[in-house]
Amino acid sequence: MLLRLLSTGPAVLLPVLAAPALAVPGEQAHDGLAARQATRDGRILPLPEIERRVVPTMKGAQYIGVDLEMPSGVYTLKFLRDGSVIWVDVDGRTGQVIGRTGH
Repeated sequence: MLLRLLSTGPAVLLPVLAAPALAVPGEQAHDGLAARQATRDGRILPLPEIERRVVPTMKGAQYIGVDLEMPSGVYTLKFLRDGSVIWVDVDGRTGQVIGRTGH
């Protein structure tokens, strides 16, 4: 697995290796519970709905993952196209794209 990650290039490898060092113990678990509760309560759309709306709009890009920021409910979908990472921010309440970085 690590060898495959190394072959994908530093743009993909850096977030994978840095993520555990940035996490605060217990914070990810708390955010995960908050996200599930917000989805159950109808405060944010479920991830499959967000993906259904956004992924098809990213022609020629590979979908590589997602983060959900709580309590804001902003999904950040990550894509890879021609060696560049693209981040698409989506309002989890409405499903509307609210920002995009990269190209």
